[in-house]
Formats: sequence, C-alpha cells, structure tokens
Amino acid sequence: MSKTGVLIAAMLMMLIAIGPVGVTLEGQAPPSEILRRVKTRVQPDYPELARRMNIAGTVKVEVVVAANGSVKDAKVIGGHPVLANAALEAVKKWRFEPAALESSGVVDFKFGSRN
Repeated sequence: MSKTGVLIAAMLMMLIAIGPVGVTLEGQAPPSEILRRVKTRVQPDYPELARRMNIAGTVKVEVVVAANGSVKDAKVIGGHPVLANAALEAVKKWRFEPAALESSGVVDFKFGSRN
C-alpha cells in the first residue's frame, strides 16, 4: 500500500474512533457525543448561592478525554454562570474507559431544586 493509502486509512480510523456514542446524565443526546463509557461519575454539588436564589437549569461542559480515560480538558459551553463551576469541577473528576485515542464530547449536568 502506498504512503497516501496508509495515511488515508489512518485518518479514516481516527474519524471512526471519534464517532458518536453518548454520555449524558439525563439520557438526552448531546450535540457531540463521547465514545467511551464512564467508569467513575462524580455528581456536582448544588451551589449554596444557587439554592438560595432558586437557580435551576442545565450546564453543558465540553470534555476532552485522554487515551487513559482521564479528563484532559473541560470547558463550560452553556448554562447559568452560578452553576457552571460546580459542573466543571465534577466532570474533571470523571474517569472513562481507556481507548487507543483521545476523544471529546459534551456532558449535560441538570441542576434543580431537588439537588
């Protein structure tokens, strides 16, 4: 096989490996899904300020998962600012199943008066 053919095959394998299989807290399909199953899931603490102000809603966090299953990077892409830090700190503690490549996707955290 030529170098070009090997390069194309490798790129296709990467695209397949990064393809969709979802990880959400409430079963809703995220805009960009994560390939791997969660091994350790940490629930966010409902911030006291949010509780006092009766703030509820969903925080969307984009995560990059390293090959070893740890969260390499995470950033908030949507949600109330009072709730955002709690979601971000929780998802950084998550662990996923290991894989050959890193992957990324979006995790939704739902906050409500029951938290």
